[in-house]
Amino acid sequence: MEILQLLPLFIILGIPTLIVVGSAIATVVLFKSLRRRAREQGHPSLRAYLRAAPRTDEEKRDAADLALKGLVLCLLGMIFAPALLFGLIPLFYGARKVVYASMGLGFVDPTGSAG
Repeated sequence: MEILQLLPLFIILGIPTLIVVGSAIATVVLFKSLRRRAREQGHPSLRAYLRAAPRTDEEKRDAADLALKGLVLCLLGMIFAPALLFGLIPLFYGARKVVYASMGLGFVDPTGSAG
């Protein structure tokens, strides 16, 4: 009988915990795959990969995919606020890469000149 009395507490605490833990796991998996993709494409680091404008169609698809994954995590953040923080980084970098690709920009180095 005591377990039935604790059921609302488990529901109230369990659902937000699942959302936060699920978002955190999704973020870790996302960044591990991004790190692997950066090495495959010859970038020295994940940061260099995220800063680079996409050059090939595959990189453009990856950029759009990254932006959409970030958007999904941000939408989850509307349900439970901490998930929003996990989605902002991939949303920013993915959208930035998509905009660079749509504008036809090449690789942008830290000094701001396109090459």
